[in-house]
Amino acid sequence: MSQAIHVPTMAEMVAKGETPEVLFWVGCSGSFDDRAKKITKAIARILTHAGVKFAVLGAEESCTGDPAKRAGNEFLYQMQAMQNIMVLNGYDIKHIVTGCPHCFNIMKNEYPELGGNYEVVHHTQFINQLIKDGRLKLSDGDTFKGKRITFHDPCYLGRGNDVYEAPRAVLQQLDAELVEMRRCKKQGLCCGAGGAQMFKEAEPGNKEVNIERTEEALELKPNVIATGCPFCNTMMTDGVKNFEKEGSVDVKDIAELIAEAADLL
Repeated sequence: MSQAIHVPTMAEMVAKGETPEVLFWVGCSGSFDDRAKKITKAIARILTHAGVKFAVLGAEESCTGDPAKRAGNEFLYQMQAMQNIMVLNGYDIKHIVTGCPHCFNIMKNEYPELGGNYEVVHHTQFINQLIKDGRLKLSDGDTFKGKRITFHDPCYLGRGNDVYEAPRAVLQQLDAELVEMRRCKKQGLCCGAGGAQMFKEAEPGNKEVNIERTEEALELKPNVIATGCPFCNTMMTDGVKNFEKEGSVDVKDIAELIAEAADLL
């Protein structure tokens, strides 16, 4: 059984006169969705294991406003964004790591015009750097030996921000075979949850987007469908259930796979 770890809030850290190396932005899914909470814990364990001094905002963290903006409610988005920017600037935050490409994209590319200027990285980029710097070492076990893993590119990470290599570089640290879907990288297909679609009923059509994407993944006969986004994780998990493959195909975030390989879970 893994040991409990204490994750300090920014308020606690500031009260001690300390400054974190990075702020871990958890996001709404990572905070409230039971499945996504496991991804949050995996990221926190990796950061702790690698000796990264980090903190979270805790109750001071609010939704980035991404769903509101994508759904067309610019007013609500700006209210939510400005609230977060006031908190982040109040703590003089410079570096942010997040497990959600939606949070990553909007804070990196759209917060600056509202006065929020931060170096924002996705957790796969940060984990990749930790491995490169020798701060994170995986155990020598054969956790994934002989397994086939395919990676689904999240839209806001891949096509939105050209981050393709970091998640794959991290997966290549595992003793598994990395196999690519027909549509991957720049030609990747959405999981069906982007643009606030996660929060509404599907529109008329002949097939759900996540079913189409899951079919492409299952063609490769993978043991694991790796994701880098809590929304993608939900959609691909639902797709796997639709084909009644949940007994043979796991859907896991890259952070969970690395935490497992490093024997942190």
